[in-house]
Amino acid sequence: MKVQKNINREVITTQRIFTGHSDNVFAVAWSPDGRFIASGGRDHTVLVWQPEDLTPTTPDAISTSSVQPVFLFEHPQCVLSLAWSPITATTPQAKYATHLASGCTAGLVHLWSVKPVSSKEQAIQPLLTYRGHVRFVRSLSWSPDRRYIASGGDYGDNTVQVWDTETGHLLFTHTAQHRIFAALFSPLAPLIASGSFDSSVQVWSAFNGERVQEYRGHQGPIYALSWSPDGTRLVSAGQDTRAVVWSVENGEELLTYTEHKQPIKTATWSPDSCYIATGGDDRTVQVWSTLDGQVRSVYHHASWVRGLSWSPDGTRIASASGKRVYIWS
Repeated sequence: MKVQKNINREVITTQRIFTGHSDNVFAVAWSPDGRFIASGGRDHTVLVWQPEDLTPTTPDAISTSSVQPVFLFEHPQCVLSLAWSPITATTPQAKYATHLASGCTAGLVHLWSVKPVSSKEQAIQPLLTYRGHVRFVRSLSWSPDRRYIASGGDYGDNTVQVWDTETGHLLFTHTAQHRIFAALFSPLAPLIASGSFDSSVQVWSAFNGERVQEYRGHQGPIYALSWSPDGTRLVSAGQDTRAVVWSVENGEELLTYTEHKQPIKTATWSPDSCYIATGGDDRTVQVWSTLDGQVRSVYHHASWVRGLSWSPDGTRIASASGKRVYIWS
């Protein structure tokens, strides 16, 4: 096991800020085609907007904008989770992100159609509404082939549910953990990783629940998980302020990152597998190497950080903090 040591770090100040929400933002997701960012929060809305609309006048300028969203989706209660459908086709006409899933505290998951358009428009009705959870859908993840979604239920629900994206038909319910904060399909295998309030991380078969690995290295709830792009490693983070990288094959603890001073609420692996970004209650986003745990960049916020998403090309990070979404170079 390699333990991260305190070293010099680069503090980044250049930023773009989206101010379209009227209350705290809990989720942010960059579309896999790079065209859109979706954000959702306590104001019961999902806003889909174009990051290129936020352009600083100079390289070091801060651009703060309340640009109109391309799409506005509404929930009956607070939005907690977002997930874009993956891009699977190689034909030119199918190279865009087309669907977005959003989950809320009412236990609903809505699927929305997001067309590759440039004109401003609003969508009214979801394509499908999944009603399998009692409340608090904290996490959403599409299978790599877009056929299924895994949704994780927090307080009062305690399940991960795997269901068909075309019909909403429930395929499997995972009940082996208490209060699910994160549930993610593996990018390659038909496996799901789930992290819970009981401090456990489990990796299991998406369709029968057969357990492949269980990790018990944390002291306290697990709030965030992220797979490496090749599906061989998994990072978990939570209440104990640590982020741990695990081997999926043998369950070995490969790396432990300890630079955060308060609980970590979100974590995400970079598209090139070289870095992990983590953020949380200490009001920072920290980017660190997956090879040796060394800090590369630190992004400071005025409030706690609840959501993170890399741009598909790995050159920018979107973070949700307070009522705002920040884009960092």
